[in-house]
Amino acid sequence: MKKGHKGQVSIFIIAGISIVGIILLFILFRTGVIPHSNIEKEINPNSFLSSCLENKIKETTRIISSRGGYIEPKLYKNFSFTGQTEREISYLCYTQNYYESCINQEPMLIQHLKKEIYNSLSKDKEEISVKNCFDELVLNLEKQNYVVNAEYNDFEIKLVPKKIVVDINAEITLTKARETSIKKDFEVIVPSRFYNLAIVTQEIISQEARFCNFEVLGFMFFYSEFRVDKFTTGDSTIIYTIEDKKSKERFKFAVRSCVIPPGM
Repeated sequence: MKKGHKGQVSIFIIAGISIVGIILLFILFRTGVIPHSNIEKEINPNSFLSSCLENKIKETTRIISSRGGYIEPKLYKNFSFTGQTEREISYLCYTQNYYESCINQEPMLIQHLKKEIYNSLSKDKEEISVKNCFDELVLNLEKQNYVVNAEYNDFEIKLVPKKIVVDINAEITLTKARETSIKKDFEVIVPSRFYNLAIVTQEIISQEARFCNFEVLGFMFFYSEFRVDKFTTGDSTIIYTIEDKKSKERFKFAVRSCVIPPGM
């Protein structure tokens, strides 16, 4: 074979290999099969932060729900159901006068609940907090021989149907074995019906303030996923308990509205 022909054959072989390589790369990119760096494989910050914070978030919302929307109630009724420990249950709609309809104490209830959770997850320096969990994440990474450059700013609580979301505004730059990866804007998601219960609470407060009443049976007929109990105490305070039937989560609060004087 002449040298010219050999050269042409070599060119065709190289071109063919190049085309096959390009096609394979295209397929790998399309299917997401291209391997990530070792850093991507070894660490999952969202999973670490979730395991650190989930129980704290659940305990915080449980306390808030049992006390009428507050960690530390200010305007409240001391009350206990049979066999239960007495606790402070906040008035979310209240008037001290007779015959008058109650005044909504938290017209921006969802915002208030977000603030209560935020305060609980940010101020506990000796307990679990978002900042503490983030610092633990950084220490954990350093123990794995990463060079870590971390920047923590703050976090935000989001209450949405069926879940509580903690958006953490932070950034971590990881370096190991000459590989560098940047991770930021972390998210912790906790399944919860807390938001759903708060929406029902808002509706009850609104009707109590307008009509001095809330029709429990009518509401449960249309919204069968909830159970609403209405208990009137000796001083005409009403204790509402809302339960999500599926998750068994509850929200309790007090109302004093359109009270008739004793003996009338």
